[in-house]
Amino acid sequence: MSTTSTGVTHEAALTRDQMAAVVAADIPHGAYVNLGIGQPTRVADHLADDSGVFLHTENGMLGMGPAATGDDVDPDLINAGKIPVTELPGASYFHHADSFAMMRGGHLDVCVLGAFQVSAGGDLANWHTGAPDAIPAVGGAMDLATGAKDVFVMMNLLTREGASKLVQTCTYPLTGVACVSRVYTEHAVFLITDEGVQVRETFGASFADVQRMVGFDLVDGTGR
Repeated sequence: MSTTSTGVTHEAALTRDQMAAVVAADIPHGAYVNLGIGQPTRVADHLADDSGVFLHTENGMLGMGPAATGDDVDPDLINAGKIPVTELPGASYFHHADSFAMMRGGHLDVCVLGAFQVSAGGDLANWHTGAPDAIPAVGGAMDLATGAKDVFVMMNLLTREGASKLVQTCTYPLTGVACVSRVYTEHAVFLITDEGVQVRETFGASFADVQRMVGFDLVDGTGR
């Protein structure tokens, strides 16, 4: 059992929406944020109305709101993952090149990305598994990983085969080097620090359980 930064106690591993809520609660008020394709897009649905967060999309929008449903769906209003989204008051639109200039120019406070692997040193691998039949999908991930001031990763801790995606050293092609500051998973939140990978909190598992899943030495920051 653990209490998250959202103040909710969990006796089991988090669902993807619960993970997204934990990430949303950690985003600083008024931050400019990009949400990567996949699980991170759920974060938009869990930001508080008074968060002051400005969501940026690499396809050219600032001021994105939650996902669109029903009559709110506009086929011309989508995020980079082609998911219909809403716009907030004051939203603006711009050329794709301008969007990438924002990403590369250090104008984003946080980006939230998915990953195949994250290393103990904060290296990110999220565009290619290296498999001969895999389809590379780098998108704007390299620009975000190097341009954002903070890189949060939201991913499942384990692969379908049960291997940890948080690893000592990445074995997949890298997207960025020493760029990740936090990793959010269904079992724990990890902080990448100079002293090592710290477990901030756990969900439905003990620190020892998480240590066994990951397979390398972690720092216990749970205070329990």
